[in-house]
Amino acid sequence: MAPARPAYATGYYDDGAVFADVAPPSPYVESIPIAPFAGAIWIGGFWDWSGGRHVWRPGHYERPRPGFIYRQPGWTHGPDGRWMLHRGGWDHGRR
Repeated sequence: MAPARPAYATGYYDDGAVFADVAPPSPYVESIPIAPFAGAIWIGGFWDWSGGRHVWRPGHYERPRPGFIYRQPGWTHGPDGRWMLHRGGWDHGRR
């Protein structure tokens, strides 16, 4: 059963960050498929913001990046009542 599509809402980009006046839906429960190659890293899906609404970006496998760690994207509720998307991605650092 597919979840209900989120309604369109006010949202905007500011210095690369995304702000929205409506909370993202609950994350989908993803079934993680068998890794397609040795060492594959599963990157979980997340709710993105596109076209004035939340859009699900499904999880996928990626190759490891030596010297980097992956930060999962996620939304936080700010003190001003808006929601902010932290895009995540690969960061230089230690595992």
